[in-house]
Amino acid sequence: MRMKKPCVATLEEVRITRDGEEAVIEFVEAGISTTHFRIGPEIQAMSDQAVLDLFNEYIRAQERLAADYDHIAVEIPPGKPQIKYFAEGYQWVPRGDVLRCEISDGGPGGEPIIYIDDLELSWTEFGRLMTVHAGWGMRIVFVPQDETFTQPPIEIREPVEDRPPEPN
Repeated sequence: MRMKKPCVATLEEVRITRDGEEAVIEFVEAGISTTHFRIGPEIQAMSDQAVLDLFNEYIRAQERLAADYDHIAVEIPPGKPQIKYFAEGYQWVPRGDVLRCEISDGGPGGEPIIYIDDLELSWTEFGRLMTVHAGWGMRIVFVPQDETFTQPPIEIREPVEDRPPEPN
């Protein structure tokens, strides 16, 4: 089951415990993510209500930022690297918000191989790369191999049934 994001709450809706300098805020309602909310050493002198007030202000601030945020997806220009290796995390990471990729089915056990900028990523490597955007949504648009640099027109409708895909 996909967990809901934490929201503004009352003391009756949460259980608050402390773990060092963090408040662990667990919602009574099933299906809402537990939050480890780092406050600092002052947490030891705070009441549960004071902790929750601080947490609720944090949630409200996130909501204000989200309401004011106008996302413009950055696409790295052709010929420039779209991904870079992040040694500290032992993984590839995207440099922008758009990835032009090609898919092959030649991986072990039939797993896909993803090619980005002539780099070959295993399904696991590609999955780790995607976790950089955990908490975000994404749209995947499939295009012929030679059209990864263009934005295709998109129609919102049900697909035509029993029609094989066009060859590349």
